Amino acid sequence: MAGAWIIADNREQTLELLTIGRELATTMGTKLTALLWQDQELADDYISHGADEILLLPPLPEDQPPGAYIPVIADEAQKKDPDIILMASTVRGKEMAARIATRLNTGLCSNCIALNLGEDGKTVEMERLVFGGTAVQKVTCTVRPAMATIPLKTFEPAVKQEGRQGDIRELPAPAPSPVKILERKPRETEAKDISESRIVVCVGRGIEKEEDLALARKLAHALGGEIGCTRPISEENHWLPEELCIGISGISVKPDLYIGLGISGQVQHVTGIRDAKVICAVNTDENAPIFAAADYGIVGNLYDVVPKLIEAFKT
Repeated sequence: MAGAWIIADNREQTLELLTIGRELATTMGTKLTALLWQDQELADDYISHGADEILLLPPLPEDQPPGAYIPVIADEAQKKDPDIILMASTVRGKEMAARIATRLNTGLCSNCIALNLGEDGKTVEMERLVFGGTAVQKVTCTVRPAMATIPLKTFEPAVKQEGRQGDIRELPAPAPSPVKILERKPRETEAKDISESRIVVCVGRGIEKEEDLALARKLAHALGGEIGCTRPISEENHWLPEELCIGISGISVKPDLYIGLGISGQVQHVTGIRDAKVICAVNTDENAPIFAAADYGIVGNLYDVVPKLIEAFKT
């Protein structure tokens, strides 16, 4: 076997890919290679977390985009012929993965949530959510290298192992890209990223007035969490920024605790919370779909229930 490769933008993403990469590489009896173009001092750190080899990509000039690395990565892949290449499913990662797959004339499974080897020990079988998360599609890659992009938080970060040894090798500098970066501007957001929050209090149509969002904020504050919302709250009422919208067309969250207030629980929203460890719901309708997904449910008016929850958590 020629090996498994992982490519990610930062340490957090890399450690998650090292977990599944190490598992696949061990099963295949091959080595695990991580490509690194930022924070190159992390090479030894990645080896201690499971990588057998680190391929260092030289730093790019300020006016060069990360896409300039694509020809170098593709050329190295053609030479070494890896069995599988895994990339983080970020905006940059998905773009680079598609372009690398095209150069290698291979297939690409996007937003893959599970990977396994087939009975032959060579074929890679992948799974991804389809139809808004209501079904799982199984994809079998019959060519090599098999490629997949992995959503963040799909796998736990790799655990450090003292004493691991590995090789570090530098790749050649890429040729100048015809695409030039003229200016960099930080993206302006109206709200913080709640995809990393351990506790999320989410509001839906059950909130009658914008001023009543203060009640949800008080609950989130009492729990040390953040507030999120459904599409009607952000897009129709414009009460909260779109960055806080949870669901298929918004963000996905994986908190330890999710509390839904006045949320019906349509599949478009539930897909975004499916990986929450504990789901609680408050709704006046005992037949609301959200209760089917909830671990705990309270049938009642949120204006009666939430103040009691706040007092309970304060004590």
